[in-house]
Amino acid sequence: MMHSIDPRTTPRLAPDSGVFDALRLELRRGCLVVAVLAQLKSEQYGYTLRKALSDDGLMIDESTLYPLLRRLESQGLLVSEWREENKRNKRFYRLSPTGARVLEQLLEEWRRINTSLERIVDHRPESLSNPQAGETQIPGQREPLVKEP
Repeated sequence: MMHSIDPRTTPRLAPDSGVFDALRLELRRGCLVVAVLAQLKSEQYGYTLRKALSDDGLMIDESTLYPLLRRLESQGLLVSEWREENKRNKRFYRLSPTGARVLEQLLEEWRRINTSLERIVDHRPESLSNPQAGETQIPGQREPLVKEP
């Protein structure tokens, strides 16, 4: 039984396709939670939090940030309080003790996933490849998975 993928007949997704955008959004959602929790080790209000994330290369719209902050607070991961600063009321957020524990667990998990992904994406074991034949073989499989042109 041959398990091959013909690159000439396999549809390719354009980077700007709806599928890519949906998957990118899904990936960003989890990253945003970790980034927000990590930034809130020190107390901040919404605008300064958004600016700090942006300064570190992670843009987030207000329409995403504020519902996320409310959700994380309702889950017990953040605490907030209203205070007046420069004659304006501002809501300041910080990690709760539970949030600090969850952040550490998420960071441990993120590091494990990242390590695995680096191995998967960057490493191609020599035992799986036969460059002379242009084939990629999976151990225990009788026929090549992919026949390269």
